[in-house]
Amino acid sequence: MVAPAQESERRSRHAVDRHGKHREAPVPSSFDRGFQSLGELAMGGAQVSARATDLATGRVLLSVDDHVVMPMAGVGTVLLLIEVASRLRDPDFGAYTILDRTVSDSVAGSGLWQHLQAPSLPVADLAALVGATNDNLATNVLLRAVGLEAVRRRTEELGLARTGLLDLVRDSRGPDDAPNLSIGSANELTWLFTALARGEILDDEGSERVLGWLSLNSDLSMVASAFGLSPHAHRQPSHGVLLVNKTGSDAGVRSDVGVLRGPRAGVAYAVSVFFEDHNLSSRLSVLDGMRSVGLDLLEYVH
Repeated sequence: MVAPAQESERRSRHAVDRHGKHREAPVPSSFDRGFQSLGELAMGGAQVSARATDLATGRVLLSVDDHVVMPMAGVGTVLLLIEVASRLRDPDFGAYTILDRTVSDSVAGSGLWQHLQAPSLPVADLAALVGATNDNLATNVLLRAVGLEAVRRRTEELGLARTGLLDLVRDSRGPDDAPNLSIGSANELTWLFTALARGEILDDEGSERVLGWLSLNSDLSMVASAFGLSPHAHRQPSHGVLLVNKTGSDAGVRSDVGVLRGPRAGVAYAVSVFFEDHNLSSRLSVLDGMRSVGLDLLEYVH
């Protein structure tokens, strides 16, 4: 645990880094396309939050209501992966520790394990499933093993006040359940992914382990749809472009957070849209808007 004075100092330092130092930076004209697309979504009634920063300088490239707390669906499971990575140093909870799935863990939706025959898998394999497919069953089994409270403590120690994993994955949410799986703000999430890219979360080894799991992500349907990468094989640079990202998708929720590197620059980004998912055209408009941001990011790094 972090002492109250240390935690207060850390929160203050992060607040300066995220809000004060770069907040007033002008938006470069090269991001006008994404800014306009997100603005059109907002005018249409969607709630939009986005931020993009240069990895090397911290310069804000795009900022749209980046302080607003948004539902993030599966994006919050990156906090679970950070906690799992920290536990792998414990000899009683190593990468090869076998965890069993139970009936209470079962949930539909995203993921592969529910369609597989194996009743048990190693911790590292479950983390890989969460990184690759936002596997709901693997998420619940890992959460049962490490505890949601431990993930919350880790989140607080990182200095994140507007971002959190609130609950396990459920097929339906009742009045006594958290209303969302996870929430987050774009400014905190871009800071978190920047810190991961710099090896500052846990340590170099821990950050690298989390990034390795995230690099398996097969959902390139949102911002990352603009990068021209193979959904199932992009762990190595392709035409000079390298991506590590985490996505979240739920009814009326689309979120994409990541780090994109190219020959000219690297960026951390977070784009989330909360919208009325009442027809296909509404959903496609959201995805088109997020892709526009991706095109701007690609232009910047490449």
